[in-house]
Amino acid sequence: MATETLIPLESNPEVMNKFLQKLGVPNKWGMVDVMGLEPEMLSWVPKPVIALTLLFPVSDAYEQHKQKEENDILSTGQEVSCNLFYMKQNISNACGTVALVHGVANNTDHIQLNDGPLKKFLDEAKDLDAAARGTLLEKSEGIINAHKELALEGQTNTPSAEDPVNHHFITFVHKDGVLYELDGRKAFPINHGKTTPDSMLEDASKICKEFMSRDPDEVRFTVVALAASE
Repeated sequence: MATETLIPLESNPEVMNKFLQKLGVPNKWGMVDVMGLEPEMLSWVPKPVIALTLLFPVSDAYEQHKQKEENDILSTGQEVSCNLFYMKQNISNACGTVALVHGVANNTDHIQLNDGPLKKFLDEAKDLDAAARGTLLEKSEGIINAHKELALEGQTNTPSAEDPVNHHFITFVHKDGVLYELDGRKAFPINHGKTTPDSMLEDASKICKEFMSRDPDEVRFTVVALAASE
């Protein structure tokens, strides 16, 4: 159960990058807007891209698909790499932080983290299961305090922690030849099939399009990528 309610992070690369840098991510890496999911638009995204984060509205169609997907996987099973870092989300409105941590944690072979709260968290979380990692995040004051500080920044009017939020962040990463969807509200990571570091952006974009197609009348989708800074 969620033990605390935060003000949500804004899907704004400037805010996200300040947050990541506070956690110890070097400014060689940062979040950038993905302006469209067609090949031409994707070609504008700086390379390499090592994670893709989607912000989407939580709708009845999403909840129905989520339940069916979980039932199908429980019935048929799926392979999940033992090298994948996945954690549960216990804190309300912390999905932006969980999504960003998922993106960085699965790419520490690319990102040389500076000493800071995220490196400390990942060291302590390394051998824990997903639920225990979620509990550990609740106690990680450096990460939580950075979230609280940066949630007050951004271009939109800042909501209070009690305001209803119906948007959710998830992240897609490549790990050991497979594209994974990491959503701290789901029962487990979702294996979306084969991918490569070079095709991850395009393959993850196809899954983002599936989210959009389930809510064709909805326009409130935002995609950002964790990429090498230019």
